[in-house]
Amino acid sequence: MTATEDTLNLFSTRVRQMILQYKELKKENAELYSMVEEKDKQVEKLNAQITQAQNDYNSLKMAKMLEITDGDMENAQKRLQKLVRDVNKCITLLSEK
Repeated sequence: MTATEDTLNLFSTRVRQMILQYKELKKENAELYSMVEEKDKQVEKLNAQITQAQNDYNSLKMAKMLEITDGDMENAQKRLQKLVRDVNKCITLLSEK
């Protein structure tokens, strides 16, 4: 073989190697894009769950604030009765003078 044929063979071998490498990189790139897309979907799903959890938390917090238990009602009635007694005492004291 002549030097030119050797050079051509070497060149064609290198080109084939580069083509194979290109195909492998292209395949890897496609897999990576697929993984990124999957991760984006997971992030979107988790963000939706966070939003739902925040809404649920706010609803529960509001419900807790509005919740009146029997004990709370009894305490409120006792405080009102005490206030009424205090007002009556004040009225009695003022009317005596």
